[in-house]
Order: sequence, then structure tokens, then C-alpha cells
Amino acid sequence: MTGLVLAAGASTRLGEAKQLLPYRGRTLLDATLAVARSCGFDQVLVTLGGSAAQVRDRVDLSGVQVVENPAFSTGCGSSISTAAALVDPRADALVLLLGDQPGVRAADVRRVASATTALAVCRYSDGLGHPFRFGREVLPELSGLHGDKAVWKLLHSGRHPVTEVPVEGPVPIDVDTRADYERLLAGEAR
Repeated sequence: MTGLVLAAGASTRLGEAKQLLPYRGRTLLDATLAVARSCGFDQVLVTLGGSAAQVRDRVDLSGVQVVENPAFSTGCGSSISTAAALVDPRADALVLLLGDQPGVRAADVRRVASATTALAVCRYSDGLGHPFRFGREVLPELSGLHGDKAVWKLLHSGRHPVTEVPVEGPVPIDVDTRADYERLLAGEAR
């Protein structure tokens, strides 16, 4: 099983590198990588693009394989397609996590990872959200993704069976704006 943490964005809405924002005594990306490391993945990939040099200097990247995405400004689809080429050929699936969503619980990641359909997604009390699981049979399609909503289009395409894994609580905060970050710091991580 491969885990992929998307952290290549330029943080244009926030105005500073959100990967490096302080969160519970470390950076936001450190918190998300700690969740990924605790999930028991055989391989953990993290995509970097915007602020890559600063992230390399300030984030603990031990035990993860860094994937540089030179096309990061075109959307997260480019990060996924870039990383898809590096997924271990023995992997049965890829689990996708957002580097700016530290409120995701490892137990929920493991539950979505254990789904047996081609695609799986978390069903929170207020809607669908990350993490996603892509089975081996879907991995070739990840190489052609582009844009910001590419995985959602794949999920809703009807080409593959999808399991919605029930998860308690609302979709965890995805930090895109200063207001999102303030809500996260105020304890509204879920």
C-alpha cells in the first residue's frame, strides 16, 4: 500500500507557505506526514513544488520519498500524475491525503485503505472528503490527471465502483485561507 501526501501547492489564497504554518509544536505538513507514517503504508510519497526548498529545510521528510512537481501551479492533478509513476509496482492501492488537512485520523485512513473496490472515499457527516483510495486497476488513469478537481471527476465518472467509508464527524478542515487556519488553531480540526 502506498500513501501519497499532496503538499506541492503555492498557497496563493493564503499568501504564505501553508505547509510551514505552525501547528501543535510543528509544521502543518509535519502533522500530516506523522499521520501518514502511522498508517502502516509500505511506501509514503510526498509531492513538493511551491516553497519546496523551504519545506526541505524545515519539515521532517525522513521515511518519505519526495516527489518534485515542476508543474505544481497547474493544480493537484499534476502532483498526482507525477507521483503515480513512482508508486511501488507491488502496491495494491494508493491512498491520497492532503498535506494541509491534519485533522484526518489515522484510523479513518486505514479504514478507507482497506476498501476492496477500485475507488473509495470517506463519507463524513457533511459530505465526501479525503482521504481517497485508488486500487491498482485505477492507477494507470492517475497518470493522465490534470487540474484541481481531477480526482473528484474520476470518482464521479461512473467508470469504477466506489465505496463510501462512513467516518464520524464533519470533513476535517483543509487549510486554504487564513480563516481556515484560524479555525484549525481554534480547535475545529474536525
